[in-house]
Amino acid sequence: MSRAAVPGLPSRHPIGEQLPALYADDDFAQRFTAGLDTVLAPVFTTLDNLPAYLDPRVTPADFLSWLASWVGGVDDPRWPLALRREAVARAVELHRRRGTRRGLVEALHLVLGVRADVSGDGGATWSDTPGAEPPPPPADEVLVRVWPDREGPVDADRVRALVRTLCPVHTVCRVEVLPGPPAAALEEGDDVA
Repeated sequence: MSRAAVPGLPSRHPIGEQLPALYADDDFAQRFTAGLDTVLAPVFTTLDNLPAYLDPRVTPADFLSWLASWVGGVDDPRWPLALRREAVARAVELHRRRGTRRGLVEALHLVLGVRADVSGDGGATWSDTPGAEPPPPPADEVLVRVWPDREGPVDADRVRALVRTLCPVHTVCRVEVLPGPPAAALEEGDDVA
């Protein structure tokens, strides 16, 4: 799609019609303003449709990367257009859950088409009782197990890169790529998304 001048695109607000009555019958003034209308018609059309440019579901495809940069979304031109649109549309929702198990599982599914199970939290511990013994330290590692959900194999390097990007800095994340869903995760059903 192009936002350049479109031949024959009429202006919704012709300048010639807005001139004082003195110039209404002036051939030169009408031709001159018609030339300006030709230049300004795409601008008016773009401004009239501005909400559509800011909606990732209908924005022109070449505008999607710019829109993704506005919301901090992930956009990869190699992805199918529908996936790119969904990633931008859900960017704010994913940012709200960033650093959580659910956020990591949803991002892995959206971006890479894999299912995931996250165990361990890599978090901090505390006690709300003054003077109490400190609680035991948390597990040092977060285990992220992934398996394919869409067609094709799982790209382990892309999974590791995305996990590294989305996990909190203070956590150590280990990634395991499985050929299918783990049996324990299927029985529990809680942590599998």
